[in-house]
Amino acid sequence: MATQTAITTQGGSAPKRLRIEVDQQGVPTTFDVTIKPTITEAYPVKMSMHAEIRRNVLERFRAGSAALGLPQEPDVPAGSVLLVQATQQQTRDDTDHEPIFRQESNFHYLFGVREPGAYGVIDVDTRRAILFMERLPEEYQMWMGRHKTLEEFKAIYEVDEVRWHDELPAFLGSRAEPTVYVVNGPNADSGNTFTGPEFPDSDKCKIDTSTRFFNALIEARVFKTEAEIELMRHVNIVSSEAHLAVMQHCHPGLKEYQLESLFRHWCYYHGGARFMAYTCICGTGPNCSALHYGHAGAPNDRAILDGDTCLFDMGGEYHCYASDITNSFPANGTFTDDQKMVYEAVLAANLAVMASIKPGVSWVDMHELAYLKILEKLKESGLVVGDIDSMMKANLGSVFMPHGLGHFMGKDTHDVGGYMPHRPQRPTEFGYKGLRTATVLQAGMCITVEPGCYFIEHLLEKALANPEQAKFIDQTVLERFRSFGGVRLEDDVVVTADGVENLSWTPRSVEEVEGVCQGRITSRFDLECAYVRK
Repeated sequence: MATQTAITTQGGSAPKRLRIEVDQQGVPTTFDVTIKPTITEAYPVKMSMHAEIRRNVLERFRAGSAALGLPQEPDVPAGSVLLVQATQQQTRDDTDHEPIFRQESNFHYLFGVREPGAYGVIDVDTRRAILFMERLPEEYQMWMGRHKTLEEFKAIYEVDEVRWHDELPAFLGSRAEPTVYVVNGPNADSGNTFTGPEFPDSDKCKIDTSTRFFNALIEARVFKTEAEIELMRHVNIVSSEAHLAVMQHCHPGLKEYQLESLFRHWCYYHGGARFMAYTCICGTGPNCSALHYGHAGAPNDRAILDGDTCLFDMGGEYHCYASDITNSFPANGTFTDDQKMVYEAVLAANLAVMASIKPGVSWVDMHELAYLKILEKLKESGLVVGDIDSMMKANLGSVFMPHGLGHFMGKDTHDVGGYMPHRPQRPTEFGYKGLRTATVLQAGMCITVEPGCYFIEHLLEKALANPEQAKFIDQTVLERFRSFGGVRLEDDVVVTADGVENLSWTPRSVEEVEGVCQGRITSRFDLECAYVRK
């Protein structure tokens, strides 16, 4: 039988400021968080953002790879066009079930088009942008509603011209020996190669599959326009406030997926974010040590226990722009001494990196700084012993943080451009090779700062079997942390001319985390700004 009660936290902390129904074990059966949403509607995206992006890409394309310090390609022939293709609507396996459609990132970046099956053309000489929208059978209208006209598509997407997609071959054929540049190049994160579009009569055109268009497009995506940054502020605030709601509602006895559900609901209900930017990671207890927990084999289904640490890595996506935020906190709202020690080790790394980011700084150096700060705190606790410099030489930091410090953000969570030919190449040492970019930071780059400290059994066993690392680890102290899990703190930041702007709005100090969990902090504006926010 459900009863109404005020949820209190272990250790006599102030009660959470909400009254909710709980079962006989005191587990919430409803939610009624008191976090105040500051965004309550979808963001009004202007298509002028995509027009500016097309201009940027075209300027980079015209300049060629020489502008990146790479060998210059041949001159672009007169009458050339850039051609991109939208994703086709897919069905699940052999059924007619259609998953919710999400547009291909490069196509959406250039045109902002939501519908599948389209083509986009940019005339290199005239700068005209032309869409070729899918012509659907008339009977589709009883399932999908009235079809938009070409004039309506033109008004919505603010391009120079719109035609039907089956007119593309005739359009290209009407040009004298057209050279069609397509996107062709590798994704450094997946290892997959993006290949150009397919269309009828393509053999009648000269298809240029060099990396000229690819390099221009990917390099443009690395540097965000002000309009893109403003949109990313929106999706970060929505996701941040969803995290606050999850932290306040969390209670031992709930399932991890119940908090994932609350996060998804908040992002869609308050911010119009229909998609998540990636699979939600809702790790509690030992699950916090699985870096990408939440997959099909472990679908956020563990019951949360009193005394657990929670590591929740979740981000909404809006207009195909991602957020990627991680908060770690005690399930019962009050840190134990061990939880506080690990948390403050990661926080020290987070704050040190934030304070050091500026144009000209090496991201590899920032990764190393995170290792240094974490090891310093672990030494203070007695978990590791000895000389810090010697620990760094033995790469001890990678035992506790085996992933890279962060990654580019934008149209994709792990956004493109991390390892272009003109940028520093991937390090080879363990831990460092997990970096998704080794770049030197420049203004306009959007990147995540996500240091972590984990107790991953197989990495601990390898370290204890390695005399060069084992000598620094106090195995007696380590036993306390074998099933601890881990802590990660992740913020999305934009590099500015003289530092960094943090797009995320979540608690970072121990006092703020407990304040949100216990219901004393109910608004993002009550959080202290440890680094610049707008």
